Amino acid sequence: MTGIPRGPAGLRDRLLAVVLLATVLALAATTAGFNVLLASRLDRTADEVLAARVNTELAEISVQRGRLTVPDFPRDGAVIDEPVWIFSGRRAIERPRNLSGLDREARALAGGPRRTVAVEDASARMLAVPVRAGGRQVGTIVAAVSVTPYRRTREVALVTSLLVAAALLIVVAVAARWVLTAGLRPVAWMTAQAADWSENDLDRRFDLGPPRDELTRLAATLDALLGRLAAGLRHEQRFSAELSHELRTPLSRMRAQAQLALADDLPPEQRDGWSAVLRWSDEMVDTLDALLAGARADARTRPGLADAGQAAEAVADRFRPIAAERGVRIAVHAGPAPLRAGVDPDLLEHLLQPLVDNACRYAETAVRISVTGRGGSIVYEVADDGPGVREDERERIFEPAVRGSAGTALREGTGLGLALARRLARAAGGSVEALERDDGACFAVRVPRA
Repeated sequence: MTGIPRGPAGLRDRLLAVVLLATVLALAATTAGFNVLLASRLDRTADEVLAARVNTELAEISVQRGRLTVPDFPRDGAVIDEPVWIFSGRRAIERPRNLSGLDREARALAGGPRRTVAVEDASARMLAVPVRAGGRQVGTIVAAVSVTPYRRTREVALVTSLLVAAALLIVVAVAARWVLTAGLRPVAWMTAQAADWSENDLDRRFDLGPPRDELTRLAATLDALLGRLAAGLRHEQRFSAELSHELRTPLSRMRAQAQLALADDLPPEQRDGWSAVLRWSDEMVDTLDALLAGARADARTRPGLADAGQAAEAVADRFRPIAAERGVRIAVHAGPAPLRAGVDPDLLEHLLQPLVDNACRYAETAVRISVTGRGGSIVYEVADDGPGVREDERERIFEPAVRGSAGTALREGTGLGLALARRLARAAGGSVEALERDDGACFAVRVPRA
């Protein structure tokens, strides 16, 4: 699926955030549990070392006449190198030579019950085991072990586990992003295709067969939506064409009657009234012609061909007399090279007419129509030096019967011209939008280039 767009960023990012949150919680729980279990195991190992040392000493000592003695060792205060203290009562008969800093803690344990204490200042752990004979305690064996290696092991394990968790989090983030992007890519592609078909080719369908999974169900849903949209559009086109055709006959009679009445010598009030009827009927005929042109464009499979500059000149010539009555000048600016638009000439002129008419209504002194070629499009810009369009109205004014705030002072106009222009532009495969300008209004029309 080369060229398929990436998955929807919003949904992908939300799913990625959920995955990362779950991963962070899992890694945090795993790391914390591992370090807690390791600390507990190291403590047990230290206790096992202490117990082994005490048991070794217990196997060697003896009790004679109610006193604790150490066989094979002198009793005149000799010392040993092992981290073990042997007390007879509260008197030390053996003590390590290299751990004099722990003597006070060891003497505090002499004569007491079996217990294990941690000496933080010396980074040591001590175990005191009473020696009993005849039902009474005759001495105490105290063993010590340095906890520095165990602490270093715990610190190294903590740092290593944090680094491993961070690396796993990065791997999961990259993998999850790739998987989510790949998983949502067909959805994004189908959405883009459906949007493009709804604008340009309503007869296209995915046709993936009966729904089997999420993607085929989405395809079936989009096919059904496109079908309903196509049916509604065909109904609207048929209705517009039939209505336009049926209305042309009574409008032609109205125009003929108005022209016949104006041929007589009438009072000024009646002449003004018949002139207004003739002008309004001409506007209605123009609107019906535009609707018919749009319907023919929708039904045509192959686009037409028009000279973009000539179309702009034709529309300008039509509105110059009306603009002159209002003191407005219309100018057309096109390049020296001819530009060809892939649109029927009638449709192109009917597309431009509502925009030029609108510009003539609002302009103070001038209307400018520029024609340029940009890539695969022909761009018309219809600008005037009137009050302009407010930012919050640039999209609303294209809705039927909606007029901008500047149009409330005008009595003429129904608010249908811009909506009709956008509809005709879409029928031609183009677009119409209001541009941001400080010196008046400007509407940009894009149509395909031939």
